[in-house]
Amino acid sequence: MQKRNNYTEIEDFLIDESFQLWVLSKIDEDGWEDWTLENRQRAKLVEDARLLLLAMKVQDTPLSSNQIRTALESTWKKIEDKEFLVISKSSKIKKIQRYWLSGVAASLIFSLLSVWFYKTNVLVHDSEVTYKELIAENNEGLVEQTNNSDKAQSITLSDGSSVLLQPKSKLSYPKIFTGNERKVYLSGEGFFEISKNPKKPFYVYANEIVTKVVGTSFRVKAYSDQPDVEVLVRTGKVRVKSNDLVSDSKKEEVVLLPNQALRFTRKDLVFNKINNITEDEILVKSVGNIEQLSFEFTDIPVEQIFETIEQAYQIDIDFPKEKLKDCRLTTSLSDQPLPEKLKIICKSIGNDTKFEMNGNQIVITSQGCN
Repeated sequence: MQKRNNYTEIEDFLIDESFQLWVLSKIDEDGWEDWTLENRQRAKLVEDARLLLLAMKVQDTPLSSNQIRTALESTWKKIEDKEFLVISKSSKIKKIQRYWLSGVAASLIFSLLSVWFYKTNVLVHDSEVTYKELIAENNEGLVEQTNNSDKAQSITLSDGSSVLLQPKSKLSYPKIFTGNERKVYLSGEGFFEISKNPKKPFYVYANEIVTKVVGTSFRVKAYSDQPDVEVLVRTGKVRVKSNDLVSDSKKEEVVLLPNQALRFTRKDLVFNKINNITEDEILVKSVGNIEQLSFEFTDIPVEQIFETIEQAYQIDIDFPKEKLKDCRLTTSLSDQPLPEKLKIICKSIGNDTKFEMNGNQIVITSQGCN
């Protein structure tokens, strides 16, 4: 009839996936219960196999040394009971059964100790939050931008905010921000310039921390394979706290002002505030053009302004040089996202001056200065 009709040893049942499903998950698609009750001798063998399988099941909760000791003692008792039940069988069968049960015991000991080691040594750092965990918590339908190139990529969000995404980095964000919050998710490094909207705060989720702003510019560095997360503020004010997914965090919040930074140690869940970034050697070396260049212009040629923007954002700007060669501007662009910077410049030039953005390529069209 079925292959299980030929089962004569406990191990026959233990390697049967449908039997495991029935015992461990209470799913009886193959009618194990009815089949077992058809024969008294068969029922005894099935019960022995069921008990041994349950004894081999390792809990999915943290195990203390006392729990391990108790589990092992219980398992050995069950093994001894099984050996006692089969003592009336032939010596050959007894020997095979004893060797097999000893092997099961050894495997179980190894499994329990492995789980204990994993729980006590590996899961100590279970508080580490990954990029995948973060975006899995969001149900807005996110767009993901991955920078696999060797230079930074400029991303414009639906609210006008801009992100300079560094190589080997990812950013997930809604196509259109809805609701009372703006949330994005970062893996790697990005420089953010946020469009001001006090009624709709902007949140950057990066590993174990969340950075909240209303309108400002700052950098977040959060690579999954690095021990620290860094937030560096260029303009405005940001608030940084640990993610709600971090169960062991102290839920403290750190406020950062211009030229201040924060280094979050992922292993120890510790915030280290840096009041002056020039005093931190690591931060000084990592500061990029966009954080160093000034966007305060006084009677400066338009061509020079475009060159500054190209250096800062690592983009190319195509504009009619001949028509704009005599244009000079006085303007402040320090606390503006890239699209807003371009909009202000074009409005200042006048004469139907417009711009188009296509990734890292910007095209300016103009009939000349006012």
